Amino acid sequence: MTSVIKWVFVLFLAAVTAGLDMVPEDEKHSEIANSSIMADKPWESTHRLSPYVRPQQYFINLYPNLQQGSFVGSVNITIILDTAQSYIKLHSKELNITETKLNSSSVTAFPYPENEFLVVVPNEELSAGEYELQISFEGSLLGKPIGFYRSSYNDSKSHEEHYIASSKFEPTFARLAFPCFDEPQLKSKFKISLTRPSGNNYIALSNMNQESEEINVPTNGLTTVHFANTVPMSTYLACFIVCDFQSLEPVKADQGFPLTVYAKSGETENMKYAQQVGIKAINYYVNYFGIQYQLPKLDLIPIPDFISGAMENWGLVTFHETRVLYNKSTTSINDQEMIAFTVAHELAHMWFGNLVTMKWWNDLWLNEGFATYMKYKATQVVHPDWDVDTSFLTHSLHFVQDEDSSFSSRAIVPNATNLQRISTMFNSISYSKGSSVIRMLEGILGKEVFRIGVSAYLKRFAFKNAETDDLWTELQTVAQNTVNVKKVMDTWTRQAGFPVVSAIRNGTKLTLKQQRFLSNPNTDSSNDSTPYNYKWEIPITYTTSTNNTVHKVWLSKDEDSITIDIPDSEWIKLNHRQVGYYIINYSESDWCSLNNLLEKNVDALSAADRSNLIHDAFSLAKANYLPYGIALNMTKYLSKEHHYVPWDVAATNLQTLSEHLYQRPAHKNLERYIQHLLESITKDLWNDSSDRNLLQRKLRAVIFKLGCANGLPSCQTKAYELFKRFLNDKVRPHPDIRYTVYYYGMSMGNDSEWNRLWDIFLNEQDPQEKEKFRDALTASKETSILNRLLQHTKNESRLSSRDHFKIISQINLNPIGNQIVWDFLRDNLKYLVDRYSHDKWQLEKLMYSVCSRFNTQERIGEMNIFFDKHPEAVDGIDVRKSALEAVSNNIKWLEKHEAVISNWFINVI
Repeated sequence: MTSVIKWVFVLFLAAVTAGLDMVPEDEKHSEIANSSIMADKPWESTHRLSPYVRPQQYFINLYPNLQQGSFVGSVNITIILDTAQSYIKLHSKELNITETKLNSSSVTAFPYPENEFLVVVPNEELSAGEYELQISFEGSLLGKPIGFYRSSYNDSKSHEEHYIASSKFEPTFARLAFPCFDEPQLKSKFKISLTRPSGNNYIALSNMNQESEEINVPTNGLTTVHFANTVPMSTYLACFIVCDFQSLEPVKADQGFPLTVYAKSGETENMKYAQQVGIKAINYYVNYFGIQYQLPKLDLIPIPDFISGAMENWGLVTFHETRVLYNKSTTSINDQEMIAFTVAHELAHMWFGNLVTMKWWNDLWLNEGFATYMKYKATQVVHPDWDVDTSFLTHSLHFVQDEDSSFSSRAIVPNATNLQRISTMFNSISYSKGSSVIRMLEGILGKEVFRIGVSAYLKRFAFKNAETDDLWTELQTVAQNTVNVKKVMDTWTRQAGFPVVSAIRNGTKLTLKQQRFLSNPNTDSSNDSTPYNYKWEIPITYTTSTNNTVHKVWLSKDEDSITIDIPDSEWIKLNHRQVGYYIINYSESDWCSLNNLLEKNVDALSAADRSNLIHDAFSLAKANYLPYGIALNMTKYLSKEHHYVPWDVAATNLQTLSEHLYQRPAHKNLERYIQHLLESITKDLWNDSSDRNLLQRKLRAVIFKLGCANGLPSCQTKAYELFKRFLNDKVRPHPDIRYTVYYYGMSMGNDSEWNRLWDIFLNEQDPQEKEKFRDALTASKETSILNRLLQHTKNESRLSSRDHFKIISQINLNPIGNQIVWDFLRDNLKYLVDRYSHDKWQLEKLMYSVCSRFNTQERIGEMNIFFDKHPEAVDGIDVRKSALEAVSNNIKWLEKHEAVISNWFINVI
């Protein structure tokens, strides 16, 4: 094998140097034996690969030329044909295929770009059996942050640019790096060899441990590194890295394998926290699932300009730098929390996703929903003082309910399998709604039954692929006859949306009814149906003033209503700790009782229940189920609130009101009310005490930001004072309020201060600080500055694609920036479509974000003209439909609610 590798790479190096056409002459002039197959073109009939052609083993050799920005490689794939085949199709995209052989004999091979196929046509039909498919290829490392690509960073001391090669394959980008069977169900083993520069501290990393290396192979100055064979896994989990990073001493998991963290020079110490979280999380998962980690090592590594937050490559997890680097003296509590969650999330994937993988992308939630939920359980073990279950509400449940209440939402498990829409599976429905219904299911079954069932599922489908029903089957076995798992959970996973449960008291009787909750009350859903008619199997929980017992009843999809007996209580609180994925609408008298309860005794209900009430009240008011006055009444107790989550929920909803009312008379009344709420609790904001715990630190950050956003003089004055102190004296504010100081300080700054901040941003080496400066640059109130910044984003040598997208998105959030970004999108559409050709969903997400902030009929007209003229701006009708629906809602909202809300503020203040 070694001699073959040497020959292949020497040939490739010569070709790259000379720029030769490497297609062999015999292939150029070969006759196609099976002309009928070529005429029929059966590979055009489907975007899916054949289920009867299965890879068993890949032998992959890759040499990334970091200086030239290109790579060459070869792949030898052992394949099994279950039935006779006239041709073989696999995936390849943007690769130059230089040679293709089957069992060492030349065959015809050509690309079919429409389906990203490489089609291999043998000289005669292949009988069932085992074959060796050998392909040589070359590609580019440049111009894309996916597949196999080149990244770079500047040395913190010398400021020299360093190149590295890295990979990002999920969901369908492995085919950009090597020809492969790039579908999750087609698992295989991978034997990988990478060629790296011999000097300058370069290393090569992959999923498995290094077995050997050959110095000066394939030529002097290069070293080829050979890695152990992997376990069976999907192509999207493979990982290739060539870099000059350093590592910390590995730490051993309880199971015995090493967990190693890598980082560029100067950053390795900042990986210690991730290593500590990682080792505790991995030990917890091994114990919780009762299943050992399946590989001999586990590495964590931050990649400069990584396009995602992180990627769960088996054995070699890659991160965006901001999601994993931690420095106690500079990292905010919000960033620390995000790092812990991200590390715990990715390591949960070692079981959910890597060990057991969904059969197709429509079941992505089995990966992402579980990893999202499990990260909270693991983080609670790492940080037991963080009250993680309560923070789950703001991090996952509340914001996804806002999205899921739209008529255009989708089911967790959609029926569609369109190849072009795979990227749309990676949204909050799969992640956050998925995790929310899992949390609810655990509440139904009980923690131990849930754990045993999940473990059984993972053991049964280890190294295989599964569908949603497979999970229900395993959980049902453990649950026995206590609940019909599939009957219940299908109503939550196979239809969009969620219910609002009305709770009407009549003496000691409580009647419960359900209907689909839609944020737009004017939506015509008469032509929309599901097998469940938008009814759900709802696990109702409640407590009352009489005792603390958590009562449980079922509201079935087959019942119009149920009536239960309750004691003659002062108040009743349904959906205990908001474990259920639904909204409760009480009678106005019961809302009033709950409001009075909180004003009298803030701790009468848990922080989770207090947060639940605020969230439900505002959601119901927005959808016309409830007068806005009742929702706003639920905020009056907040001056006594001491937990950050209810404050965070209130701040989010008050900020939404601010966006709706911007530049309208009611906006000033809203600001005065918020200032009134905050005046009595801001006295301790300026104390940078290190004695605060996470909850206290996060509360401080929420209050300070809310005060700055709503013109509280003490907050704004302090923010600008600290901002100028930073610019003039290089004194950085406390990490927890640093983002707010930079952002709102810059919002009050001038052109000169903006230019100074721009220079600081360009030269900043710390990735988290750099992101804070980047966002602060978008806070200016000068349109000329924001337009200048948008033009700066086109300089791809200075700003990554990730920064480009974030800057435009942040300018859009600036009250004066929405119009600026809308003009920029329309004037620069071709540039944007070209730049986001590999991840068009990002552009669609941006388009929706911009348009959904509009609130006039004039804007609807502009949108229709734009989308009619530029259908390439969105894929299909989903984005257009959702955006138009959002704008229509905004217009109707103002017509109905603006005057009522304004009067409420006037009467309360």
